[in-house]
Amino acid sequence: MNSHLVIRWIRAGLWTLPVAWIVTAWSTLDPQPDQAKDPEAWARFVSSDPYQASHLFGSTAGTILALFGVFALGCYLANSRSGRLALAAMVAAVAGTALLLVPAVISTFATPAIGKVYLAGNRDVMQLEFPASMTGAFLLGLLLACAGNVMLGIAVWRSRMLPRWAGLLWVAGVVVFYILGAVLGQATTGSSLPTQAAGALLIAVAGAWIAWSASRQTRAAPGLVATASA
Repeated sequence: MNSHLVIRWIRAGLWTLPVAWIVTAWSTLDPQPDQAKDPEAWARFVSSDPYQASHLFGSTAGTILALFGVFALGCYLANSRSGRLALAAMVAAVAGTALLLVPAVISTFATPAIGKVYLAGNRDVMQLEFPASMTGAFLLGLLLACAGNVMLGIAVWRSRMLPRWAGLLWVAGVVVFYILGAVLGQATTGSSLPTQAAGALLIAVAGAWIAWSASRQTRAAPGLVATASA
């Protein structure tokens, strides 16, 4: 395979990182009402077109773009001083992010249907319970995505190929988004907190910094990322 083609694809993949986290931040800006305290408001909220658009183009599309970006970052760092850590981090982050596609898809397509059924007069639909395995997949996804992305930030810090402070900013954003945002939100309000949007924007800035730096380096020295060519 042409090494220059691989480098271009990796460079393009890195630019999906800021895009992924910007649309993710957008999808968390408007938290949904408490389903238990005000089911009517919740049903109207989740059955609205803006809700489905934000989840389709924010949560779901953002998660898919994040997968591409993490693959690209892992490949870019594979031959750096932190190559082993970067590849292990890539595997963990990709596995966790892929698992998080499950609740993202359910929120995008199943939740609006539940809201519409409730508004049509079927109050029993609120008794619907998803299997415990889905909760397990969600928690495992959170754990792997958080741990893997923290490891990626550390790999950036140690790589000597990318700005060290971009790695630190990435780690800070991951902690704010996953722990102070997603986990704390589920434990308190059951919805997204402002910290999720803040964390996503921090990661987006770090991702843009990483992509910009990598693009400059690969243009200045095309052989920087060693690849196997057929």
